[in-house]
Amino acid sequence: MHYYQPLWTLVGGGVFKKEATKRSERGLIPHRATWIQESVVELCPQGKKVVTDKGRTIEYDYLVLAPGIQLDWQKIKGLESNLGKDGLCSNYAYEQCEQTWQTIRTFSSGQALFTQPSTPIKCAGAPQKIMYLADETFRKNGMRDKASIRFVSGTGAIFSVKEYGNTLLKVIARKGIETTFRHELVEVRPASKEAVFVDLEDNSEVMLHYDMMHITPPMSAPDFVRSSALAYAEGPLKGWVKADKHTLQNPDYPEVFALGDAAGLPTSKTGAAVRKQAPVVAHNLLEVMRVAEGPRFDSYDGYTSCPLVTGYGKLVLAEFDYDLKPKETFPFNQNKERLSMYLLKAYGLPLMYWHGMLKGRM
Repeated sequence: MHYYQPLWTLVGGGVFKKEATKRSERGLIPHRATWIQESVVELCPQGKKVVTDKGRTIEYDYLVLAPGIQLDWQKIKGLESNLGKDGLCSNYAYEQCEQTWQTIRTFSSGQALFTQPSTPIKCAGAPQKIMYLADETFRKNGMRDKASIRFVSGTGAIFSVKEYGNTLLKVIARKGIETTFRHELVEVRPASKEAVFVDLEDNSEVMLHYDMMHITPPMSAPDFVRSSALAYAEGPLKGWVKADKHTLQNPDYPEVFALGDAAGLPTSKTGAAVRKQAPVVAHNLLEVMRVAEGPRFDSYDGYTSCPLVTGYGKLVLAEFDYDLKPKETFPFNQNKERLSMYLLKAYGLPLMYWHGMLKGRM
């Protein structure tokens, strides 16, 4: 199956059923492509081959890497087998996102925590989007005055782009949400409903009580990527696939290109970023295949987008580039909560994904 994961926020908010987010993978693959239903476990760029989980070695002339991102649930002690129970929920798994709605819908009082790790994650706005929907649900159910909501993030700010961040801080103030930054969730204790965080400034432990907690797990590049010669060995992009940030070509192995969440690019990991990266990779790969020397490459400018749901029927559409400068599509101020942009996320973007992006049309 293939999943449209951006809609899991609205599944967790009770707007859609999770089944609306999945389609058969077979119907999305071009007919002339050969689909090998095995996972890659090793990359061998020196020999131009990959090894699969079934022990098969597949040689290549050119390689495009788009294996996505790895969710490291195991890095949170005590979470295994407890997710989905006793107030612990997450929108970051198909099997769990409907439980998020049940947790929010039945919440009656106490402290609601919403976490974000310090690692890069897919859709960096998702950890706070579900928080805003929870706030509105608590109010609708007459429970908001019995609840305290706290956003606990390993990052240093609510959003990386100042213009949009300022708008979100106003949303947080309006909703009466508390924020704690530079704190990383490392352990949950379900029996006592305690969450243990590490203060990333002084490495001390901080314990917070929770009655419900939406967890965003730490994430990383897939293991087979991190252990390969195609990944950065050092620096802030360590473990992610080496790629020129404009051409998306690997600097050490010119027959290799990368895109998507696994690519070591200094931009947010979103589907919108992939939509702009894919045509650049396609063009540049064909140039390498056709031209022996001096290919004329297209360039990717770091464009990414994050549709920031701030409530039911309200959304700020953040769009920006490598320089964290707004790069907006529509001829109006997108740094404002709008119903039209909410409808775009809920109905327009899924159609664009299934019928445009996955068909190579847009």
